[in-house]
Amino acid sequence: MIEFFYDLLYPIQWVVAWIMVRFHDLLTAIGLDPAGGAAWSLSIVGLVVVIRVLLIPLFVKQIKAMRGMQVIQPEMRKIQQKYKGKTDPASRQAMQQEMMALYRTSGTNPMASCLPILLQSPIFFALFHTLNGIGKGEAVGPLNAELVEQADNATIFGSQLSDIFLQSWGQDGEWSTIILTAVMIVLMSLSQFVTQKQLMAKNTSSASMEGNPFAQQQKLMLYILPIIFAVSGVNFPIGVLLYWLTTNVWSMGQQFFVIRRMPNPGSVAEKQLQERRARRAARRGQVLPATEAGTPAADHPTTAAAPVRRQRQQPKRGGSREKRRPSGSRSTQRPGNR
Repeated sequence: MIEFFYDLLYPIQWVVAWIMVRFHDLLTAIGLDPAGGAAWSLSIVGLVVVIRVLLIPLFVKQIKAMRGMQVIQPEMRKIQQKYKGKTDPASRQAMQQEMMALYRTSGTNPMASCLPILLQSPIFFALFHTLNGIGKGEAVGPLNAELVEQADNATIFGSQLSDIFLQSWGQDGEWSTIILTAVMIVLMSLSQFVTQKQLMAKNTSSASMEGNPFAQQQKLMLYILPIIFAVSGVNFPIGVLLYWLTTNVWSMGQQFFVIRRMPNPGSVAEKQLQERRARRAARRGQVLPATEAGTPAADHPTTAAAPVRRQRQQPKRGGSREKRRPSGSRSTQRPGNR
């Protein structure tokens, strides 16, 4: 069954091997040792960069989906309150139908937030199988037998990229692998925790947390994911741990950028962004609208509003300057005409 699964992943595995080989060629062309650990480690880092750049459109969809979920939270709470305490199948089905109708009308898809992770999973398993094959001398497409031997003999901090924590435990002279993998597992778990923590603490509004099952799941994943990384990481080769650590660091930096520049409405990050904009406007002597500054202009004594110039209103002119008098009446008479 496992072999059949990896047979399905072979096209992805071939692409993964091709990207690694292309980066390896580039790095050796600039002077790195083709059989050294630096060239092969940086090839794995390059693979992460390529994958994450390709996933940026999906990440944008993920951001829009998360914002959409926050926008429809009041309507979701109304539906939940409507069916609160009703446990019969008909009520549950009706609630689900109303929820799905709300998703359709708002254009929000809760699964969009999971797409980047789901699409990375086949790549991760393909890389795992490729690095495991390097330790067994298995070639994959562009990763021929010569390159497999180079990658197998390449070392990073005294350990081969195909070394595994559990296989090294209890063996003499393998402490470098144990220490390296332990440090990488800790860094992986810590980076995942920081990424999820800043998302929950800064980019989530308090209103969206109330009665939101997805928010409760995020809280749960905040502590479960690092534990999963710690438990499963001892079974992965160092090369896979390097890939995982690099992608976690990328996610942490990407999340930091998004939270700082494009925070969700009502979140702590949005208030901080408004304060930064108000401070910049104050230094320039400008006044921001209340929607951008976060508070009315009167609350900022340093940003006094400029006096408003009032234009003098000109009198309106009629169709003619003066009404014509009747021809028989005169306002004045000359004395000689009497």
